[in-house]
Amino acid sequence: MDARTPRAALLCAAALAAALGLAGCKDTAIGSGQSGNQGSAPASATGAPGSALAAADALTVKGRAPKTGYSRAQFGPAWADVDHNHCDTRDDILRRDLTGLSYRAGTKDCIVTGGDLADPYTGKRIVYKRGASKVDIDHAVALSDAWQKGAQNWTKAKREDFANDPLNLLAVDSSTNRRKSDGDTATWLPPNKAFRCPYVARQVAVKKKYGLWVSAAEKAAMRKVLDTCPKEPLPAG
Repeated sequence: MDARTPRAALLCAAALAAALGLAGCKDTAIGSGQSGNQGSAPASATGAPGSALAAADALTVKGRAPKTGYSRAQFGPAWADVDHNHCDTRDDILRRDLTGLSYRAGTKDCIVTGGDLADPYTGKRIVYKRGASKVDIDHAVALSDAWQKGAQNWTKAKREDFANDPLNLLAVDSSTNRRKSDGDTATWLPPNKAFRCPYVARQVAVKKKYGLWVSAAEKAAMRKVLDTCPKEPLPAG
């Protein structure tokens, strides 16, 4: 018995070490990404609930409808006072987006005559002076783009609300805005790259709010931008 016991103990120890060694190899392989899924492509970014990326993924994709029948007048008079605060929409947005404001006397701080704009489209500072035409109020989702992606089926009242919705409006450099024209995400992005995620997020928020669809190219372009900032929040409004 005394001669066999050490030999049996050695055999048991060797078997246990081999088993542990195999288990260790398996754990190392999984930890280093060498499991049965080796070589599979990583999943694309998925937006968290409430993110612009998640909302973009949920937008309806359809082809662009004809522009037939479109005119600015289809969206009501320019810069109507839809919130009934006795100031038109243009001045409301100037007051929101500019600093160092000055006002026309006797208008109860309604009509903006001057101020400074940190232009989101270029990243430059612009001195605003009323009548000098250096600052435009831009529709993030252009009216004609909206017309071709659902708005032609709306009532005139809804189109007027859309054209004056602060969510869809930004004070910006006029020359850059005119180069944008009625482009969507697939055809135009702000030259200021730091503003591209907030800009696209705003377009997504507007299209989600009003039930507008997007083209396949537009949705792909939205996702390309928002994939770089998957936590970008969807603007409220």
